[in-house]
Parts: sequence; C-alpha cells; structure tokens
Amino acid sequence: MSNTAPIAITAGEPAGIGPDLCAILAGRIHPAPIVILGDRAVVAARARQRGLAFDAPAYERGKVAPVSIIDVPAAAAVTAGRLDPANARHVLALLDRALAGCLDGEFGAMVTAPVQKSTINDAGVPFTGHTEYLAEKTGTPRVVMLLAGGGLRVALATTHLPLAAVPAAITRESLETTLRILDKDLRLRFGIARPRILVAGLNPHAGESGHLGREEIDVIAPVIAALAAEGMRLEGPLPADTLFTPRALAGADAVLAMFHDQGLPVLKHAAFGHAVNITLGLPVVRTSVDHGTALELAGSGEIDAGSLEAAVALAIDLAARA
Repeated sequence: MSNTAPIAITAGEPAGIGPDLCAILAGRIHPAPIVILGDRAVVAARARQRGLAFDAPAYERGKVAPVSIIDVPAAAAVTAGRLDPANARHVLALLDRALAGCLDGEFGAMVTAPVQKSTINDAGVPFTGHTEYLAEKTGTPRVVMLLAGGGLRVALATTHLPLAAVPAAITRESLETTLRILDKDLRLRFGIARPRILVAGLNPHAGESGHLGREEIDVIAPVIAALAAEGMRLEGPLPADTLFTPRALAGADAVLAMFHDQGLPVLKHAAFGHAVNITLGLPVVRTSVDHGTALELAGSGEIDAGSLEAAVALAIDLAARA
C-alpha cells in the first residue's frame, strides 16, 4: 500500500447505486487506504442484497486500514430506487466531510459517487452539480470539468447550462481562465511538461469564417493567439465535427469543448462506464464517475463498478503528485 493519505469516497444519493458501488469496492484491493463516507446500514444492506461481505471498521484518523467507513446516517429511511428529498442534506454532509478532510490533509483526495441533482433542488437547496458546489465551498472562482477515458481527455468551457445560455457565457476572460487552469493542471496534476490542447469552435464548421456565427472570430481565436504567444500549445478554433477523428487527435493531450454535449458524447461513446470526471482548479483532488444514480439498478440490478474503480485509481495517482 502506498504512502498516499486515505482516499475519501462519498456514497452519494443513498437511493441510487452509490452505496452498491461502495459495497463492491470495499471487497477489492487498492494501492492506498479507502475511507467510505455514507450510511453504514445502507451500504451493508446493499452488500447483503448482492451477496457480498461488508465488515469495514469505523474510520479512525491516523490508524491505517485498507477500507474503513465514516458512518453518516441518512435523515430518512432509505429504499433502493426511491428518491426522498429529506435525505438531500445527508448527501451534502458527505461532500462537506470529505472536502474538509482533503483541505486539512486528512485525505489525499475525494472521489464522489453520483448524486441526484433534482432531489437536492426539491429539498430547497440550489444545486447544479458537484463541480459548482465544491468550487463555491472552497471559494474557487473558476473550476474546469475534465473527463478522461478511452485515450481522451475532454474539458469543458461551460458545464451545466441551457444551450441557449452558452454563447453569452463564453467570454474572452472566461475562456482564458479556463485554458490557463487546464494547461496548469495538465502539467502539475498529470505530469505533462508541455500540454498540447485542441480548442473546439462553438458553431458548426467553427463559424464558417463568420457566416455561421462570430464567436470564433471575436472571442475564441483572439484568446488562443494571446495565450499561444505566451508559450501555451494551443490549436483552434477547430470544427467539432472533425476534431474528434483519430488523425486530428494524434499527439493531443486534451480537447477543450465549448459546451457539455459538444464533447462528452464522444468521450462517453469511447469509454462510458470506465471514464473519470476530474475537477480542475480546486485546491484538492476530486474525481468522480461518468454516470448517474441508476435508480433502477440500486439494490439488485447488474452494475459495473469500473468507472468508480477508475476514479479511485486516478485519484490516488493525482494525489501522489499534489
């Protein structure tokens, strides 16, 4: 086992497959200690439903165990597959505890199982996702969502926005900040000396010389030129429909897509179930799965823990460089 500080895994939405995934991972060997944060009774019940043993001891700071658990009881009774807004605060408490442990050096990284955004909002808590929540909690003005898998790294210039709101959100300032964060974390977190980043255009055919939109001319190209003049290896704006071909991707370290569904469908086609979501720009290492809560599979359905396993493995690797 490595000298990396324990990796915290939040169980996420208790009615979803997060507790199932934690039960599965508890029975596997990892190169660093794993600390599950969740309702112990729920994780143990899911383990029993799947015919798995779950005997992880209670977590004690400073005492190394391959797998341990911090018991954070749910506020209301949990039924697999049945959402209850009463447990929204429980889900956020898991994130808060993991984040606090990462900030003070107790944990080397945090890995998050999926949450149900709608249920948290139904409880009266404004919540658009882990990425935005952790940024707010750490006072980080800008973070970048990066998904990795299938030989690809795809970052997003905007995240969870309605499509109609995307163009206005892509400003010279925001795009420059995003590219600086992406370049910095590829170097520091991933150990890439001089990252080569391909930047997608916003419009079809990257705007077709302004005939299909001017964002490429007025915003994207000037930012790329300014940062390239500083020494960053950037190429673009490139038409997204041909950007993800093998020839175009050859030798690239990452792609920056302008919006969520421009880049992620390609990555998930290549690696769904085994891709990892990484939040760049935070003062802590955070990785997550590439899928949702899969309510219909909680407790009994056939699930693949590959994405969570990949998220744990990458978190350990990134924490070693932090």
